[in-house]
Amino acid sequence: MIQACLNGNRRPGVHPRLPVTPAQLADATLSSAAAGASMVHVHPRNERGLETLDPHQVVAAVGAIRERAPGIRVSVTTRDGIADTSHEKLALVQAWPGPELGGPDCASVNWHEDGAADLARTLVTKGITIEAGIWTPQAATRFVATHWPWRVERILVEALPGISRGSTGRWAVERILAALGMLPAQVLVHGEGPWTWPVLRWARAAGYATRIGLEDTLAMPSGHEAYDNAALVEAARQEVGGAATWPLRRPT
Repeated sequence: MIQACLNGNRRPGVHPRLPVTPAQLADATLSSAAAGASMVHVHPRNERGLETLDPHQVVAAVGAIRERAPGIRVSVTTRDGIADTSHEKLALVQAWPGPELGGPDCASVNWHEDGAADLARTLVTKGITIEAGIWTPQAATRFVATHWPWRVERILVEALPGISRGSTGRWAVERILAALGMLPAQVLVHGEGPWTWPVLRWARAAGYATRIGLEDTLAMPSGHEAYDNAALVEAARQEVGGAATWPLRRPT
């Protein structure tokens, strides 16, 4: 599986085709799906282009994607730094509707952040499944010590230069995986910045799901600037020998 991470926390204007508005996210989803992505991860934005957890903006982004690309699962962020406090974050997420009422299919919850388990519990009660973000071996140990490994849709092993320990992305990923041990959920492995492509190649060779998009890197494997998210997805497929595409389910 290849997940397309369309925009992340990048500031508007950092790339000419960074999707920010609901319509742009929808268009980027459709082209990324055509290139081979089976789901997308997005950071909804407000009218100023800033990340937001506001339920109206989340529903607008998710709704636009579903209308343009039916059948593609939509994951949204809950990262620290969007809301001022963990209490404000939880209050905003509590106001999200479930998927059947316009909310996202799943949401990423970073397990090193305060209140992660409470946030995950709130999402699950709404029918929104969890992608558990694990950035360090310490976060992996904390995650394993709970009952949550058996309740998440997938585990995101994330190699972030300067945050995840290690001199290379592969070293960082292997330490996190060792701390996680054997787990029942799907594992998606990815890197960011200069670790993006080396980690993607290693992850796919090792049989893990992965992701690619303008959130993780602006560069193609050659080092040249990527044209858009779809170009990165297509390059990821070529890097791993042409992963199969997932056809969209057409509206009935």
